[in-house]
Amino acid sequence: MRLVINPAERALRGVYRPPGDKSISHRAAILGGLAAGETEIHGFLDSADTRATLSAMQQLGARIDESNGIIRMQGGSLCAPSEALDLGNSGTGMRLLAGALAGHPDLIGQRVTLTGDESLSRRPMARIIEPLAHMGARITSDDGHAPLAIKPSNLSGKRHALSVASAQVKSALLLAGVFAEGDTVVLEPGVSRDHTERMLPAFGAILHDGEPGVAIRGRQELTGTRIEVPGDLSSAAFVLGAGLLVGDSEIELEGVGLNPTRSGVIDIVRAMGAGLRIDGDQTAGGEPTGRLRVDAGVLHGVDIAPDLVPLAIDEFPLIMALAAAAEGRTRIRGASELRVKESDRIAVMCRELARLGVEVEELDDGAVITGGRICAGEVDSHGDHRVAMSLAVLALVAEGPVVIDNADWIRTSYPGFVDDMRGLGAELEWK
Repeated sequence: MRLVINPAERALRGVYRPPGDKSISHRAAILGGLAAGETEIHGFLDSADTRATLSAMQQLGARIDESNGIIRMQGGSLCAPSEALDLGNSGTGMRLLAGALAGHPDLIGQRVTLTGDESLSRRPMARIIEPLAHMGARITSDDGHAPLAIKPSNLSGKRHALSVASAQVKSALLLAGVFAEGDTVVLEPGVSRDHTERMLPAFGAILHDGEPGVAIRGRQELTGTRIEVPGDLSSAAFVLGAGLLVGDSEIELEGVGLNPTRSGVIDIVRAMGAGLRIDGDQTAGGEPTGRLRVDAGVLHGVDIAPDLVPLAIDEFPLIMALAAAAEGRTRIRGASELRVKESDRIAVMCRELARLGVEVEELDDGAVITGGRICAGEVDSHGDHRVAMSLAVLALVAEGPVVIDNADWIRTSYPGFVDDMRGLGAELEWK
């Protein structure tokens, strides 16, 4: 489908509550299926990606009941399904499940296959296969890509020193470590998201610092619990960006997850001159949350420090879109991880920004973007939901209508994006 965005003719205003956090929803579904007894999940994100993970857990034997927006799971006893588990477009679901199933005692001697759509089948899986194999996992693949055929076996805890900070790799190893013999230690060269480390103790798992990474004790039993999923900062970032670009806008965002390992987008837009106020320090399921107030202002280009990249890795398509409308030049380096997301986000964003008249230089590990006028035109999502939403935000300050082809990919992570933007006063229409 195509999405048509008209330039904003008036300020955006309103109070907005983002949908549940996608990363946390994935983890809640997986751990809820692994844990004995009942797990009650509030605020679960209803999207194609998270539904794929929830469905996979159900196929593995978890009993699921939904009512009044609450998901109740009865887990703890798994069985190998007769068919492959289809994770759709969810790299998080596939990588974390591979770790969780590789040594699960209920599945030893059986076989579980993880598959996905064409986009997911292009994404690299060797980054989890190799360290899991070091623990004794038996996983075969299509030259390092999905489908993954897992033959669960007895695992041994190991010490892993990752060359690149990655929450998905770390999480896969920690989930495998729950069922391994001995401690599993993960060390990273930088900071990555810590949602798994925060959630595991809620299910009774014992973790400790590991020189200075994170370590988990092996052969543990998980117990069901109550999880509250906070609002997704990655989804909220698009509304935040729209409020920053459209003059005189005033938007309040409620219940937003403010995990410090995800705060990069806030730090970057503040450095660009964003008017942003944060109140509150509530927690939901071990996660800090709060309220953000966005006031439109004049953004200016900045040099983005490489150490902020892992703290804002999912928000970089939006950051590139904001840079296109900012005054001056923005330089992004150290972001080569963007090339192996749902699309090559560096190449795709550079190409599509150029189609809107933006001066942009593609680098091996980033880009140089010179802000200025945004032309009307037609762009393509390239099958990437975050690219589509980032271009939609930028289109609000274009000189004329912008049409985004293949925009229906938005529904994989944020089905209500168009309706939420309309509720704040933006003009978006499906074609």
